[in-house]
Amino acid sequence: MSISRNEFLTLKEIALHPGRAQRKIVEATELSLGSVNSAMKSLTAQGLIAEGGPTEGGIAALAPYKVDNAVILAAGLSSRFAPISYEKPKGLLKVRGEVLIERQIEQLLAAGITDITVVVGYKKEYFFYLEDKFGVSIVVNPDYASRNNSSSIKRVEDRLGNTYICSSDDYFTENPFEPYVWKAYYAVEYAEGPTAEWCVTTGAHDRITAVTIGGTDAWYMIGHVYFDRAFSAAYVPLLDAVYDNPATVDKLWEHIYLDHIKDLDMMARRYPAGTIFEFDSLDEVRAFDPLFLENLDSEVFDNIVATLGCTKGEIHDVYPLKQGLTNLSCHFATADGEYVYRHPGIGTEAMIDRTSETAAQKIAHGLGIDDTFIHEDERGWKISRFIGGARNLDPRNDAEAARAMAIARMIHESGATVDNTFDFYTESLHYEQLLREKGPIDVPGYREMAEAARRVKEYADGDGAPICLTHNDFFYLNFLIDGDDHLYLIDWEYAGLADYASDFGTYVVCCECSEQEALRALEHYFDRKPTFEEVRHNFAYVALAGWCWYVWSLVKEAEGDFVGEWLYIYYNYAKKYLGKVLRWYDESFYTEG
Repeated sequence: MSISRNEFLTLKEIALHPGRAQRKIVEATELSLGSVNSAMKSLTAQGLIAEGGPTEGGIAALAPYKVDNAVILAAGLSSRFAPISYEKPKGLLKVRGEVLIERQIEQLLAAGITDITVVVGYKKEYFFYLEDKFGVSIVVNPDYASRNNSSSIKRVEDRLGNTYICSSDDYFTENPFEPYVWKAYYAVEYAEGPTAEWCVTTGAHDRITAVTIGGTDAWYMIGHVYFDRAFSAAYVPLLDAVYDNPATVDKLWEHIYLDHIKDLDMMARRYPAGTIFEFDSLDEVRAFDPLFLENLDSEVFDNIVATLGCTKGEIHDVYPLKQGLTNLSCHFATADGEYVYRHPGIGTEAMIDRTSETAAQKIAHGLGIDDTFIHEDERGWKISRFIGGARNLDPRNDAEAARAMAIARMIHESGATVDNTFDFYTESLHYEQLLREKGPIDVPGYREMAEAARRVKEYADGDGAPICLTHNDFFYLNFLIDGDDHLYLIDWEYAGLADYASDFGTYVVCCECSEQEALRALEHYFDRKPTFEEVRHNFAYVALAGWCWYVWSLVKEAEGDFVGEWLYIYYNYAKKYLGKVLRWYDESFYTEG
């Protein structure tokens, strides 16, 4: 038996609140008194209500609209909420005294929705307790770091029916969930003036017909979503059809919906402003909960307070900076200035000697190369001064390349020492061992390149080149040039005693220098035209740097991290210069022989 929307809304209220007065039904449904009167007459005539309550037929008529379950998406890193998200998932933060995801689960349970699935990924183990506390089901999304949230929907596609789709970090001031829902919808709120949010255009019966990113005086998408059975049945095949396409990797599930918006019937469900909160920054949550930081259990903020002598309340303007390949960093400010907090990446404790890093930072400060350094802990977190308005070095600019090479020469000739040593080939063997622990290395051509790297290292060692303090992450992103044209070389994680050519090798590979640019940089380093032997030796370290970081990239990819184009960049430099350098050494060997 089919019923109209007005009949559904009226019948739902009567089923949930038998004997409810018409005035209350009008308030709850936002229908006119006349519409409610008409719906009640029709429902009575159909035998769906009687004596102020639903009949068995009425309950049966509501059955197609009964919510089956809810899915809470909690797999992402929430990088915009750094540095707090470095320590725990955003959905587990306590706002106004309640844990975000727990509050949402309790609201679902209060609406009679007991079948709840939480999709987890980043720091997944932090969510496992929810099984015992609330009886939820946990689903792990192993692709959370390399794909967008469509991968989480894919993991639960067999559970989609009449289903709420929620985000673990939303805060609803009033419970938006209900046991019966008319049809698929996306929650929206109204923004006065310009907004950068996803704004909806609607047609008849509030059906969403178009979505634009940004708008003015518009209704925008925020918060939870509801899939009805018709939407789920139509959406899942569309997701499956494109899921394996490379272009889908970065897509939100909403992108796939928008690609097929004409075929997927979803309405806009309008909520009053101030009902739904999505916190995209620390300052936003503090505006909502002024005591948030004071009540926050955070080692990051404790570290900042202990190092700078400020209070938590003084910390402001917290936002993530561009993430490096090994660490996460965020900006923050106090009354005394602006700073950077570096949080060590997962697994870096096995790769980085923090004691030597600290020693190298102090040497760099003494040489006037990097006076941003304030404090580093043995576990790897670090606080530095933030250089406002700084830009990175341009390796395509010959004058700036000359400055970089002069810095390298200054470090190498400083006579400074640290306890740590660094060798690209030794590092590559370490990464290779980590890679083998993940399974057999069956990458085509790997064995041949590994043997070439061994031979290049053997030849380079035979050159007897100077061993000195080297930076070993010597490339343009680690050079900052401020508004006064002062140059800083930052991030001394890999610093150690090494062959002097290690910095040149890193520079060429990570700056993606052409051979002509590399040769010009080498001229700047020596302040003269280098000899053939010096060229050969330095390009040996281009090959070894490329090889080392290529193997490192294979490890990171095997661990589920996404290195992106860098894997191919490292491979290319290793492949090209391992062969070229071996020919140079071999030809010299046979010529001399």
